[in-house]
Amino acid sequence: MARIIGGIGSSHVPTIGVAYDKGKQNDPAWAPLFDGYKPVAAWLAEKQADVLVFFYNDHCTTFFFDMYPTFALGVGERFPIADEGAGLRNLPAIRGNVDFQAHIAESLVNDEFDITVFQDKPIDHGCASPLPLLWPHQPDWPGTVVPVAINVLQYPLPTARRCYRLGQAVRRAVESYPEDLKVVVVGTGGLSHQVHGERTGFNNTEWDMEFLRLLEEDPEALMRMKHADYVRLGGAESVEQIMWLSMRGALGTGPLRKLHQNYYLATTTAMTVVLYEEGEPIARQTGPAAAAVA
Repeated sequence: MARIIGGIGSSHVPTIGVAYDKGKQNDPAWAPLFDGYKPVAAWLAEKQADVLVFFYNDHCTTFFFDMYPTFALGVGERFPIADEGAGLRNLPAIRGNVDFQAHIAESLVNDEFDITVFQDKPIDHGCASPLPLLWPHQPDWPGTVVPVAINVLQYPLPTARRCYRLGQAVRRAVESYPEDLKVVVVGTGGLSHQVHGERTGFNNTEWDMEFLRLLEEDPEALMRMKHADYVRLGGAESVEQIMWLSMRGALGTGPLRKLHQNYYLATTTAMTVVLYEEGEPIARQTGPAAAAVA
């Protein structure tokens, strides 16, 4: 039986990919960000994860506003990485496991999620920005990806609770697959940021820390929040945080053990990566370090 072995929350800022491609991993401005992903990459290598299920949003690369699905799942052997204006990236196409992807698609529909299924479409920075920080890619990726795109651009958006329930449905789909696969769920986006309008450059570290605490300890509180609440607290684009609830829903209803957290605010986006396993929490860290690296 396939099983979920952990969950990752990650920002998907497009400039992360640009900095990575330009070899800025040791640049003083970028090293704190890239170093923050190393423990997560080491954990994935140690666990030998077979599949990453990515909950992400497409930024009008695969879809556009004339037909923008609420939930969409990719089924295909390969997905090209999109050129978003900075040129083609020196990364192999993202690998897929068609049998597993098709099983999840069928299971979700039978679980009353009317999803869109896509293939042969490029994947943008919503997934491709953090992916090479998590997995090596030469000569190829070590496993496959299930891309699950969530609409956080064109209103009406799915509710935070609906995203959580999507994660629960994905868990049921994974656990009903007969092959022995080790699966990690990844929720992307955020945290606080706004890139347009009167509040351009807005961030709220206090809210970011509270969001991370609630995600771990009280996701029900986050499910009760409206989109306007997320926008007010974290900026217009921080509504992406509802995608982290899909990851959280896929991790079950029991307690979580946070293995690692890195929070780096050096641009307009609070860039964050967090790693969870199911199980009793580790004793909570206090003080300034808790807001940076745990």
